[in-house]
Amino acid sequence: MIEIPLIGAAALAGGTIFERIVLRKRKIDIKFYQTASFLAITLATIPLLFFFWRIDAGALELKNVAIFGLVVLFSIFANLLTFYSMKWEKLSNLEPAKILEPLFVIILAIIFSFFIDGLYDRNPHIFIPALIASTALIFSHIRKHHLEFNKYFLAAIAGSFFFALELVVSRLILDFYSPISFYFLRCLSIFLISLIAFQPKFEHLDKVVKKEIMITGILWVIYRIMIYYGYMELGVIFTTLMIMLGPIFIYFFAWKFLKEKLDWRNIAAVIVIIGSVLYAILM
Repeated sequence: MIEIPLIGAAALAGGTIFERIVLRKRKIDIKFYQTASFLAITLATIPLLFFFWRIDAGALELKNVAIFGLVVLFSIFANLLTFYSMKWEKLSNLEPAKILEPLFVIILAIIFSFFIDGLYDRNPHIFIPALIASTALIFSHIRKHHLEFNKYFLAAIAGSFFFALELVVSRLILDFYSPISFYFLRCLSIFLISLIAFQPKFEHLDKVVKKEIMITGILWVIYRIMIYYGYMELGVIFTTLMIMLGPIFIYFFAWKFLKEKLDWRNIAAVIVIIGSVLYAILM
């Protein structure tokens, strides 16, 4: 089952790179992009529903419907804050804020574990290396000139927090769905809300941009489905630790295809993350 979050980590790297291309190089409005991207995700998920659709009766209980509503709300906040920060600030300056998401997930999962039994693992052999790996990842992205706490940087931090909160809260109701059903309903809800709120005009969208948004949507589908399967089969914190291999793929892609050099911080983070993952697997 370890290959599940590994696939998710690779999809995270690909989705991040494509999303950056669309938001920065294509100069697309963030509200339009939110609507278009969730339409792409919804369309990409539909074929899978014929094979993996499942919703148990417990999902329709009032408490669980309310939790689902919170997941959708947190996701809307997270996406708008993240797109806003990416649209108006240099991406390199936002990395320390965006990379906080795994740390937020781990901390929130530990907090939730004290109130809810069975869903969130507090095994120190897992959460300690996960904390070490997330700290190393943050350290590798911090540069003195990056830490300008303007409104865009703060928006990126808030976006990372809401993404983490959404993921941890999702675990409360994941067992009532197949991961694909849950992700489809989540993204369909966000798309419909965004469509009503922002009323974008898709007919003016360039064909190349449509293709890029669709590819990004497919990658996010792979990433999130792997995340949900990982949460259910391997645990929230262990899956988060494995997903932290995603930035390693990003480093490799940037070195291989963009000819970007790795500095000693990146290399040190890679060593620490791989060591933490191996420790968690072998212990």
